Formats: sequence, structure tokens, C-alpha cells
Amino acid sequence: MILFPAIDLKDGQCVRLKLGDMEQATVFNDSPAAQARSFEAQGFEYLHVVDLNGAFAGESVNGSAVDAILQSVKFPVQLGGGIRTLAHIEAWLNKGLARVILGTIAVRDPDLVKQACKAFPGQVAVGIDARGGKVAVEGWAETSQLSAIELAKRFEGAGVAAIIYTDIDRDGILAGINWPSTLELAEATSIPVIASGGLAAMTDIEMMTRPEMRILEGAISGRALYDGRIDPEEALSMLRAAA
Repeated sequence: MILFPAIDLKDGQCVRLKLGDMEQATVFNDSPAAQARSFEAQGFEYLHVVDLNGAFAGESVNGSAVDAILQSVKFPVQLGGGIRTLAHIEAWLNKGLARVILGTIAVRDPDLVKQACKAFPGQVAVGIDARGGKVAVEGWAETSQLSAIELAKRFEGAGVAAIIYTDIDRDGILAGINWPSTLELAEATSIPVIASGGLAAMTDIEMMTRPEMRILEGAISGRALYDGRIDPEEALSMLRAAA
């Protein structure tokens, strides 16, 4: 069970949004690279990064900040936000990313995702962001009529490395992860699922140690880590003890 610390990039800074609203951003660090080094030093094993501007723009906007992160740490990094073409995927992987996360393009062009999985086995994840159970795209600005499970099933057997499932209604407000919906998705697909959105306190970490949670690859934590609601050493110790 992996606990992924999150770095969300807006205008070159580490921020956390509230309910996916770019106008409700709290800046936590002016140096994404320094934040990444801090997470690595705390013992985390994998970093989750999102280019928020890129998600809206449909192309990388915070590329220099991501480059700085990749040059500063040794642990694997996965990146989502504005990655929409095979050339873009290849360019990022060549820079040292362990995994790219495809979100909007997974809805708009699922065949491209399948092509990417064949070209870059084990290095392509799909981000499924849902509001009210329906998939949201374009940086959460639009909601489709597609359910999270319907979208996941489109990629069954395609070689997707993981699904990052975010409940937008809980993101950034420390309401706790929507475990029932996350487990329902994990049980509906053979693709490993990572929980995201709302991880709030050590009670969520305790939840992650339960036997029924072993179906998940892990969970992502943002604001709760920055706010100190989760103690990294204690959380990682608990998860390792339960492994």
C-alpha cells in the first residue's frame, strides 16, 4: 500500500485547491523541487504531481517546475495534467518520469491511451476524476455523462498501469476519502486503483491498513500532509507494518 504525497502545481508554486476550484488555491511552497526533496527525505517512496494549469490549458504549463523536481529527487514520480499526445507522453518519460497520468484524453480519445500503453508498457496511468459519480474533464471544468466504472472498463486488458480515482466533491476539504466508491471501482476492474481526494487524518491511514483495502495500490495525500494532520513517519510505519 503506497502513500503518495501530492504536489499540485499552479503558476510554478505548490498549491492545494478546494473542490478543484483554481480560484480557491492555497500556496504551500514556492519551490516545488524543495517540497519534493522534503517528501523524499521523510521516507515516501513515490511522488504524485499534477500540472493544474496544464489540465485547463491542454498542454504542459509548469514544465520547468516538473523538470526541477525530476532533477532533485531519486524516487519515482508520476505526472498528470495537460498530457494529450503520444509525443508529449514520450517526451516526459524520456525526461525521467516513472509514469504519466492521462485524464481528459482518456475520455476524448481512448484509442490513444491504448496506443500509449502498448508503446510504453507499465508507464501509463489513467486519471478518473468524478463529480457525483460522473467523470469530469478539462481540469474538472466539464462533467461528462460517463460513470467512473464505465470509463475504467474501456481500458480493461489494455495495459493501463493504474487508475487514479479522485472524488472531486471531497478534494481539498479534508472530508475523508470516499472509500465505498473507490472500493466499488477497484472491484469492478482488474486495473490497480489509487484513491485520491479528501484524505484527511490518521483515521484514513488506519483505514488503509484494513484487509479489504489490499485491493488498492494506495492513496494520495495533499492538504493533510501540508497541514500536519498526518504525521509522515507514523503513517508510513503503520502502512509498512500492515503490508
